[in-house]
Amino acid sequence: MAKHGDIVIDIERCKGCEVCLAACPHSVLALSPEVNKKGYHYTVKVNEDCTGCTNCAIVCPDAVITVYREK
Repeated sequence: MAKHGDIVIDIERCKGCEVCLAACPHSVLALSPEVNKKGYHYTVKVNEDCTGCTNCAIVCPDAVITVYREK
């Protein structure tokens, strides 16, 4: 049975480094065409295939991603 997860991204602190995009095994993340207040294209969730693996949160250098897992 597949696990389900969800992520919350602090878009105002995200610098768009794209490290989390490469770490996601299910291509859940992408860069937004919009920019935050600092002028960075920030990461957004683009589909519901998140398993809650936490890879994105672990590699994020600014700790802007919070992962939630369904029990």
